[in-house]
Amino acid sequence: MSAVSESAVKRPSIINPGRFAGIADRAVPILGALTAASFAVGLYFALWASPEDYQQGSTVRIMYIHAPSAYIALMAYVVMTSAALGTLVWRHPLADVAARSAAPIGAAFTLATLASGAIWGKPMWGAWWVWDARLTSMLILFFMYLGLMALSRAIEEPVRAARITAIATLIGFINIPIIKFSVDWWNTLHQGASVMRLDGPTMPASMLTPLLVMALAFTLLFLTLHLAAMRTELIRRRARSIRMRTARSAD
Repeated sequence: MSAVSESAVKRPSIINPGRFAGIADRAVPILGALTAASFAVGLYFALWASPEDYQQGSTVRIMYIHAPSAYIALMAYVVMTSAALGTLVWRHPLADVAARSAAPIGAAFTLATLASGAIWGKPMWGAWWVWDARLTSMLILFFMYLGLMALSRAIEEPVRAARITAIATLIGFINIPIIKFSVDWWNTLHQGASVMRLDGPTMPASMLTPLLVMALAFTLLFLTLHLAAMRTELIRRRARSIRMRTARSAD
């Protein structure tokens, strides 16, 4: 055995599903604790320490749920797009696991974005729903998540399902910049960016700080859920492989 192969045996790569599952087992509790702590701090500042808006009053506090949910809804699809490239280009053994695990989480955060936006929009716009460019593109994103989940489960052969779903994911990525820049490209009811701006945030620090803490909490929540879902998906695939081997040996 060569020195390179001996080193590989001693230090198995993280792309090995078994090693990844072991890392996830240790990381999920730690991430869960960090998530809980971040939410405790973020919710305290968001609900009690941050000021009311001079126009919206306490209603503005929905922002601390709505904006981070929207951020994670988009981030989850970016993760799926990266995983799709990993499936098609690099044939990464964990790429399809990552994409398949991220889809339900992304769908849940997209639904949370739409629901919180409706609750926020009713007192501000006088309606639960309007066919605003950003609202419409977010609704399309929600249906894209559902469609990709259905597609990956409709095809029984795993490799073929992974490739077709990866192609569909890459095609659907065109909606992400549409969501991001819809407020700049069209006349919408949504305001423009107030945090990620070249000339700096326009939001006062008393509101920006809790928003950033909540964004961190939501990011940690996504990482926790994604790692746990990937671990579960690996177990499901391992069980499926065992069942198939048992069925073949029985024949």
